[in-house]
Amino acid sequence: MVQATPFFLVLFLALGAHGLSVKKCSLTGTWVNDLGSNMTIVTVNSKTGVFAGSYHTAVSATSNTIKESPLQGAMQKSPNQKGQPTFGFTVNWSFSDSITVFTGQCFVDDDGKEVLKTMWLLRSRVEDIKNDWKATRVGVNVFSRLQ
Repeated sequence: MVQATPFFLVLFLALGAHGLSVKKCSLTGTWVNDLGSNMTIVTVNSKTGVFAGSYHTAVSATSNTIKESPLQGAMQKSPNQKGQPTFGFTVNWSFSDSITVFTGQCFVDDDGKEVLKTMWLLRSRVEDIKNDWKATRVGVNVFSRLQ
């Protein structure tokens, strides 16, 4: 029986590890990105993944006064998401003639902190099709949960 002990220990650990849950990342709450912009996601519909909230940017290319703007989005509800879901949302800027779409994933890092890694496209209005080349900007942001 002494020789069987290591075998059963390994078997127990292997079976027990399967039961460990993955740390889950939740989109709901207030977030701040690497540029100082704040975003609040009020609630995520548990059945559809649809969510809404607000975004207050810290940066802008317009001379208009920056105002809080509404956002709407959806989180992927596939069982393959394993607690770190992909998502997308649109911010309809209330102070300029532009709109931004974000796409990203919610991660739990090695320290147990939730992080949103995103990429965005900002589309600004231009006067005519000849200026279309300068109407879209692309970038990335990393959001951390605001405590």
